[in-house]
Amino acid sequence: MHPVELFEVIVAMFVAVLVLHYIAQRLSLPPAVALLIGGGTLAFVPGLPPVELDPELVLVVFLPPLLMDGAWFTALAPFRRHLAGIASLAIGAVLFTTAAVALAAKAVVPELPWAACIALGAIVSPPDAVSARAVLQRVTLPRRLATLLEGESLLNDATGLVLFRFAVAATLTGTFSLGEAVGSFTLLVGGGLLVGGAIGALWVLVLRRLGDDYLMIAASVLVCWVSYLTGELFHVSGVIATVTAGLVCGWYQHTVFTASVRLRGVAFWQVLIFLLEAAVFVLIGLSLRGVLERVGGIGVVWTDMAGAVAAVIAAMTLARFAWVFGADAVLRRLHARGVRGAEPLGGRAATVMSWAGMRGVVTLAVALSLPETMPGRDLMLVVAFAAILVTVLVQGTTLGLVIRWAGLSEDERAHPPLDLFAAEAAMVEAQLAAVERNAFSADGTLLHPRLLDSYRRRASLSANFSGDAAERDESINAHFDVILAAIAAGRAELVRLHRTHQIDDETLHDLERDLDLEELGAIAAKG
Repeated sequence: MHPVELFEVIVAMFVAVLVLHYIAQRLSLPPAVALLIGGGTLAFVPGLPPVELDPELVLVVFLPPLLMDGAWFTALAPFRRHLAGIASLAIGAVLFTTAAVALAAKAVVPELPWAACIALGAIVSPPDAVSARAVLQRVTLPRRLATLLEGESLLNDATGLVLFRFAVAATLTGTFSLGEAVGSFTLLVGGGLLVGGAIGALWVLVLRRLGDDYLMIAASVLVCWVSYLTGELFHVSGVIATVTAGLVCGWYQHTVFTASVRLRGVAFWQVLIFLLEAAVFVLIGLSLRGVLERVGGIGVVWTDMAGAVAAVIAAMTLARFAWVFGADAVLRRLHARGVRGAEPLGGRAATVMSWAGMRGVVTLAVALSLPETMPGRDLMLVVAFAAILVTVLVQGTTLGLVIRWAGLSEDERAHPPLDLFAAEAAMVEAQLAAVERNAFSADGTLLHPRLLDSYRRRASLSANFSGDAAERDESINAHFDVILAAIAAGRAELVRLHRTHQIDDETLHDLERDLDLEELGAIAAKG
């Protein structure tokens, strides 16, 4: 394909993303579902060139920023608190699912070597960070479950990739060493932690010295690829390096970012992540045509592979239920014996956790990287694509229903000591103290009476509010609705003055920026 044609396809893909997202909103569908179906439909449009995904390029382009986004906004305290549960899912569940899938594959395709069956299990065992984010953004979960699912999706790819590489090597060479595999996994994870921590620390030092908004934003965007590629360069886990760097950057962002960098950078980053996430699902759909052509068409899939595909997907799904419910049973026994910190999920929460196992871009990219000489390669490709379709289209569309059925409520013990109102009162008290220190001259003359009065009034209102949260929300909404109406009226007047040539463009932009900042503040306060 000519480079210009490739660029035209990329532009057309992003236009399709906008259209499919709009359709998903109108039909109240998860965007991932609409994008996946839309991409699969576009793959068979006459005249459209087939899309051939380079698996290494897909992982390098898409995985680092999407992992970084998840890690950057991860709450570190809950992540540490639930690290044992996250590790159980990211390592234990992946290993258990790999074994279950390998057994199922060997049962339905006896001629497939054991190592190849394990490779197939490693391909489909880790739930995908992109798919999980795309679905979880549309549902509300208790904090513990959200932390477990998000943490799992950040770390489990490393387990799956290590398993896959050793299984492929064992299939092609006929040799396997358990000790070597465990040692390699330890080295990959430990090295990834060191590389990611070092790059995160370097990012903090660099940003404190840049002093330019655009350079700071650019450095913050590039750190995801730098950490991933550096990890791969040193032959450690690029996934773990990226997640670790993201956790460090997310922790220090509040002290190294200026207000303007935060507003501009977050806006730019959110658009970038939106486009990348959407592109992932469209590309998965577009790759359907290539997968079917490789294996001989839909007829071959239906007649020769349907039974094996169904068995593997069933084993993959049931294995997650077995692991989650088994781990919860262990927690229940430990809790009954008085073990501190062993809090079981409960049956309904365990059901939600088990059902939230969507697969995505990593599964497809790893399957596409299979060597041509790999036994059962065609079957593995079909199984990988089917796992993505079934989990995104079935689990992704019904997860909200399962959560509503479960009727899960927030665990009050997970809440921090201060609620929103108490934190706001403490913040305003600190602001008032700063104003009082600077509102008077050296001889005691009051220099800023209006400012001091304003902060005293805010502190008094925050401290003395006695209503409940619903009453406060109603009062806040009414207050800021008036402010937003005033801002809209001011903006309309500015536009009228500009259109009648009473003010120039520079004046319009300067005053409009003030209104924009005021509007953002009002919307944030109202929310």
